[in-house]
Amino acid sequence: MPEIRFLDSDDLADLASPPEYVDAVREGYRERGNGAPAEPRTSLTGSDPPGMLTGYYAILPETGAMGGYMYSAGFGSRDAHFVLPLFDAESGEPLAVLDGASMNPYKTGATGAVAVDALAREDATRVGLVGSGTQARGQLLATATVRDLAHVSVFSPTKEHRESFAAEMNDQLAPAVEPVPTSDAAISGADVVITATNASEPVFDGDLLEPGTHVTAMGQYHPEKREIDDLTVARAKYVPDLLARLEQDAGAYIGALESGAIEKGHA
Repeated sequence: MPEIRFLDSDDLADLASPPEYVDAVREGYRERGNGAPAEPRTSLTGSDPPGMLTGYYAILPETGAMGGYMYSAGFGSRDAHFVLPLFDAESGEPLAVLDGASMNPYKTGATGAVAVDALAREDATRVGLVGSGTQARGQLLATATVRDLAHVSVFSPTKEHRESFAAEMNDQLAPAVEPVPTSDAAISGADVVITATNASEPVFDGDLLEPGTHVTAMGQYHPEKREIDDLTVARAKYVPDLLARLEQDAGAYIGALESGAIEKGHA
């Protein structure tokens, strides 16, 4: 077996720029759309000690790479542990193992940006962001590479968090990033709305969305949790990353389906 390199957080900090992550993720979805195999989230549960092992997998033959994103939670540890194994798609040989926790905001942010680039209006310039953590940061940095942003409004429940987030992003991005006191204020007048939270219930009223607004709801992947309400789902052209995940862990879609707000085939 060849020597396998491990890329830690320091290695990943300079591995690629936000535009490069966006290009790589876009290519992955293009190959998936052309039939490349990809598996939605698969979870195994342990009972003694209690814990969960979760993985996502794909083969990208044109890129020449295959691998997955895996993490464990529980099993006597207070933390979750994330790794990304990478293989050569031609030889099958392992190439590297990456620190998945450090890469997560980059790859997830790039996924959101690919969606914005494909689905949002070309003239979208205003972003409403709900959330101020690591994932929110990744989403905004990547989205700023696919649209010429003019203004960002950010809300999170803790005043100090949204203010420090805005200060940090104002140092890195051209558009003004403004902390606002409510989620309604964040989405008011937004062309693109991004939710990056750990909320279990909707974080804004879907009736407040302007027609033509793009919404990226990325913070939840649990059948009983959601960041957006039934009205938002019903008003939208709902586009998941993988159709196979819809009734597995897309809580907003499942909730709207169960309430009768939408019918099967809405996505």
